[in-house]
Amino acid sequence: MMDIEDIKRGVVSGQKRAAAKLITMMENEDSRSLELMKDLYHLTGRAKVIGITGPPGAGKSTVTDQIAKLIRKQGKKVGIIAVDPTSPFSHGAILGDRVRMNDLNTDSGVFIRSMGTRGALGGLSDAVYGTVNILDIFGMDYIFIETVGVGQSEVDIVKVADVVVMIMVPGLGDDIQTMKAGIMEIGDIFAVNKSDKEGAQRTAAEIEAMLSFSDKGGKLPPVLNITAKDNTGIDKLLSAIDECYDSMVSEGTLEERKKSKLKEKIIFILKNNLVKSALKLDYKTGMLKKLVEDVFNKKIDPYTASDTLYKNFKMGDEK
Repeated sequence: MMDIEDIKRGVVSGQKRAAAKLITMMENEDSRSLELMKDLYHLTGRAKVIGITGPPGAGKSTVTDQIAKLIRKQGKKVGIIAVDPTSPFSHGAILGDRVRMNDLNTDSGVFIRSMGTRGALGGLSDAVYGTVNILDIFGMDYIFIETVGVGQSEVDIVKVADVVVMIMVPGLGDDIQTMKAGIMEIGDIFAVNKSDKEGAQRTAAEIEAMLSFSDKGGKLPPVLNITAKDNTGIDKLLSAIDECYDSMVSEGTLEERKKSKLKEKIIFILKNNLVKSALKLDYKTGMLKKLVEDVFNKKIDPYTASDTLYKNFKMGDEK
């Protein structure tokens, strides 16, 4: 059995078992994993973090699989985080779609982890953010985060990925306009998968038109036609990812994006700690329950109740 020092040494030296153990500890909110990450955080920042998102059935897993294989041919290492909105142990249709990645599992230069959102208020659980850092420390050159379908996880992907690739499919029609106000605006690259099907060129043209219409003066995201199952256009998609990343580095926008993500992460951690402290206080004193009763009976208002809880939450750690 691995102790915490074994795990620390193992992750830094590239042992899959150690990385898997640390990720599990992170998922289970083991306090030791947080202390270990504090020690190792200075080793992060080397990997390119790529979000792969889009509507259900777009072929995101196949695209990710093919890109990973192409990267491996270049001798670089790949981490894949497949986000499941239910449970990573459900063995349902969502995880079934990722069985095609099994041949990558035997590759020592590839690390695949399927993770649940675990009821996170956002689309991505806190463990996903931690796993990105672990795989970065582990030595991955690219880390792909593949989300399942349109929803909060697609919006949240921009908070952790350096480059976001939106996978689309022919025949979306009016659905493209529906997406415009949400996830369509977060894509750095658009790839129309299954382009061997009728309507693929039209879908690409519709996406380009929509992007042009919403453009605020910046460079338009590239729109590519690919067919992942035949490995058609995957090389161009990987080139587009690298070009986008390199362009952001040279222009300084990647640094700005990373700082913005770090700001959100710090605030996210702060919020979580405040909530945990408040709940700990309630567990010991029943304060929250009493405040709820007082607000319900109009003795006080919710704002005063929140202020009271905030002013007293440190007691939860002191007692």
